[in-house]
Amino acid sequence: MKDKNTKTSVARREFLKTASLGVGAAAVAGTVLKAGDAQAKMSKKGQQGLGYQETEHVKRYYETARM
Repeated sequence: MKDKNTKTSVARREFLKTASLGVGAAAVAGTVLKAGDAQAKMSKKGQQGLGYQETEHVKRYYETARM
């Protein structure tokens, strides 16, 4: 019976070590990468014309969705 408990104890210890390393890595990554750094930057020139556009594809969808 002791042999089974020892194996379980070792497996549990290994799991806890791995989990703590993962939490530590996530904490470091969270401090290194900030939300403002991760956003894509677009030039003002590229922003014109973006947004809702009623294309043929959209019009076709509206026609099929009507009841």
